[in-house]
Amino acid sequence: MASADPPSDPQAALVPTVTEAGDLALVPVETIQRETEAAVAFALADKAAATRRAYRSDFERFDAWCTARGVASLPAEPKTVAAFLASEAETGAKPATLARRVAAIRYAHRLDGHEAPTSAEAVRATLRGIRRTKGTAPAQKTPATAGTISDLLKQVPMDTLRGLRDRAMLLLGFSGAFRRSELVALTVEDLVFVQQGLRVRIRRSKGDQEGQGQEIAIPHGTQLRPVEALRTWLDAAGIITGPVFRRISKGGRLGEDALTAEAVALVVKAYAERAGLRPEEFAGHSLRSGFLTSGAEAGASVFKLMEVSRHKSLDTLRGYVRRAELLKDHAGETFL
Repeated sequence: MASADPPSDPQAALVPTVTEAGDLALVPVETIQRETEAAVAFALADKAAATRRAYRSDFERFDAWCTARGVASLPAEPKTVAAFLASEAETGAKPATLARRVAAIRYAHRLDGHEAPTSAEAVRATLRGIRRTKGTAPAQKTPATAGTISDLLKQVPMDTLRGLRDRAMLLLGFSGAFRRSELVALTVEDLVFVQQGLRVRIRRSKGDQEGQGQEIAIPHGTQLRPVEALRTWLDAAGIITGPVFRRISKGGRLGEDALTAEAVALVVKAYAERAGLRPEEFAGHSLRSGFLTSGAEAGASVFKLMEVSRHKSLDTLRGYVRRAELLKDHAGETFL
């Protein structure tokens, strides 16, 4: 018995489209789908990987909240977003965290072609009210200044591969004012050892989302000697290419994968605890803020600090300088 299916139409899988010359042409559906997927991928690449992870986590939290209450998360009503923010604030979420959740909800809606409910006055007023009630001052982590770094290094074993790695990571992270994501992204190919010290190529950073690249210099030093520590680690580990800071198994076996950004924070906290400090007051950012604080205390200009930290805003750096100089030439020094 003959098949009842209609004969295949070679034109059925084609979609009419306009060429660059303005002519009408037929393009396979698969091509349109592939190009659409590529467009979505490029749109996602608009944000840094860490930002995308944070947005994904934030929106999943919002979606779960909406599902539990039987309301839509995409597209969402402004009153739904406002209620979500109030609920999060009541459970202890900080204003900075809520602002990121709002950004995640806005991003998800725009990416999906919906008008963002976050620009509605109901949402904005709720967020302003939370800020007014809860306050907006962020919890500052303690800077790991030069003195603190010296204390941490006293706790680092020099007879193990892990110890050599941790020593080099602490010193390089501090001396280059690295963000933790930048530190773990470094490869041997990014390093150039020169007579005066080290030149480091930072391929991508928070302030360089388009990957134009930035370069900083790290001197040999006379006290902490970061370049020497880095050479010692690379030689001991036999690393001549690929990631600089790698995972090491519990048995002491060196892996090929780079450490995660979270691992930097754990290393800083671990040695802070061994040094008798409060580990919860330190984080991966303590290395970066520690260099800037130490530089400001030593009298380095804001512009020299910017050469290392790669800040685009002077206002952020002025904060470090101001804190470092709070007790210098104090107005009450002569009579208090």
